[in-house]
Amino acid sequence: MRSFKGLFLLIVANLLVFLTLVISGNILIHFVLPAFGIDLRGSLTTYQFAWAMVFGFGGAFISLLMSKPMAKGMYRMQQVVEPRTPKEALVFNTIKELAARNGVKMPEVWVYWDDDPNAFATGPGANHSMVAVSSGLVNNLSDDEVRAVLAHEMGHVCNGDMVATTLLQGLMNTFVYFLAGVIARIAASAGSRDGEMNYMVYFLVNMLLQVLFSVLAMIVVMWHSRRREFRADAFAARMVGAEPMIRALQKIDAIYRQVQPAEEEAGGLAPADALATLKIHGTGSRLASLFASHPPIEARIEALRRLQHGG
Repeated sequence: MRSFKGLFLLIVANLLVFLTLVISGNILIHFVLPAFGIDLRGSLTTYQFAWAMVFGFGGAFISLLMSKPMAKGMYRMQQVVEPRTPKEALVFNTIKELAARNGVKMPEVWVYWDDDPNAFATGPGANHSMVAVSSGLVNNLSDDEVRAVLAHEMGHVCNGDMVATTLLQGLMNTFVYFLAGVIARIAASAGSRDGEMNYMVYFLVNMLLQVLFSVLAMIVVMWHSRRREFRADAFAARMVGAEPMIRALQKIDAIYRQVQPAEEEAGGLAPADALATLKIHGTGSRLASLFASHPPIEARIEALRRLQHGG
């Protein structure tokens, strides 16, 4: 049921994003910029690049602005405003302390019910963020280890990772749309004596190239995502110490290795998670590692041990 709900939300969100970008893009390119003496309509290439930027950066930033409501819609969540249990107090007070120590506004604190030990941070900025923690995390880890994981997520908040990733995604999207459109236009006009474009060829080539370039762009974005995980681990080590973070990663890895064979026996691959980039666990597969948002846990533990020894 949750997967269908998430799929429905994604479809609706993408339709709304598309309509918003079409309307705002037309207003910007045809009315706002010309009023300031900037006319991007004269050159076809410039016009295409302008639209690529509208969809590339516009889509990325709208997704960022919608990240909190989308996350809340994907899980059965409850916001913690006044902690009522020791575990809620642990989560709430840890985030409050880390926010105060680093001079950022207290994020929204949410808990959700999932056996998978996980936590994530999202939101449009350091002072407008949320941190969510699964029941599986607080039930399987010690208090020190939970604090370490929360410090890791606060590292994302304090480092501005959400905005930095959005900027990179917007840049990659822009080049994907622009290059696919330019090459498709050339291919659709090739062989025509009067230069008339074959729109069916344009559509097919454009869609094919967008898929291809998007895969290549994803490699760059995921490389950046893995780098930010190491920085968030280092942040956690500074805040609460490297050892609790190492133990937390080891426990998460052990639980993952127990669950993975059961999922494979139950029917192969588990359904894709629309919030997979928020997962703590990374992959060790060589090919999959290019598209993994998180590094292998072994690599993260090794980096933390180097920090312990001043490396």
